Amino acid sequence: MADIKPVRKAVFPVAGLGTRFLPATKSVPKEMLTIVDKPVIQYAVEEARAAGIEHFVFVTGRNKAVIEDHFDIQVELEHTLRQRGKQDALDLLASSLPLAGQTSFTRQQSPLGLGHAVWCARDIIGDEPFALLLPDMVMQDRKGCLSSMVELYNETGGNIIATEEVAWEETHKYGVVETGNNVEGGFEITNMVEKPEPGSAPSNLFINGRYILQPEIFDILSGHEKGAGGEIQITDAMIKLAKSQKFYGFRFAGRTFDCGSREGFITANVAIAMTQEDLNGNLRVELKRILAEVLPEQDYQIAG
Repeated sequence: MADIKPVRKAVFPVAGLGTRFLPATKSVPKEMLTIVDKPVIQYAVEEARAAGIEHFVFVTGRNKAVIEDHFDIQVELEHTLRQRGKQDALDLLASSLPLAGQTSFTRQQSPLGLGHAVWCARDIIGDEPFALLLPDMVMQDRKGCLSSMVELYNETGGNIIATEEVAWEETHKYGVVETGNNVEGGFEITNMVEKPEPGSAPSNLFINGRYILQPEIFDILSGHEKGAGGEIQITDAMIKLAKSQKFYGFRFAGRTFDCGSREGFITANVAIAMTQEDLNGNLRVELKRILAEVLPEQDYQIAG
């Protein structure tokens, strides 16, 4: 389809307080907590870059300046590494940096919800489709979730939502979608429901924190209509946009870690560490030792 505009920009909402990680997040943004050796936010940025994103838009809040510093050159550190001949470390730092002019930062002064955070990026995004990545949701797969979504978008246009299967009894905790006809690489979305009542979900596919949206979403968000929790919800705006534009779903077959929760954050650390050859051998031994110490013998046999 020749009239499909490319997805060049991505929005990262990073203004949240991270209260579930206090006292750590009293002075360190939750997005800068590390999974193995990289901060949470870097996983999302790398996923976006691999998908062809050229401009990275961070919606920040107070006490988030360290995120801006992280995606900048650290002159003193690089000077010291260069003096010590640490070329591998210098190359690693360089590979993690966006190019000059590829990052923008805007403020969400009040915590009015995800929809409001997205709306705060409207002037930077302009009249273009854009990706939206929730940094708390860290994806693990051989191919990046957003890369597959961009491939689907290039075939269908419209709006794309990444989905993932969840147990039916858990659907009431999430935003879920209703599926329509299949298309190459995905399916049509006929409805979206935010946290449906138990037993009433239209499917067991939940929205897992990756989106490609058309700029008309900003017109809807500009009404600042509040939804669940008294906040401006992106799902509510998408439901309205779906009345005039197509929405498609992508089934993500990898694994998503909700690093906004302590359990998900710890699990992500273990799972990602186990993919690294310099860690997984000793770590496997230590995990078995810990399990043997804390679990009854019969449970450990099952876990092992």
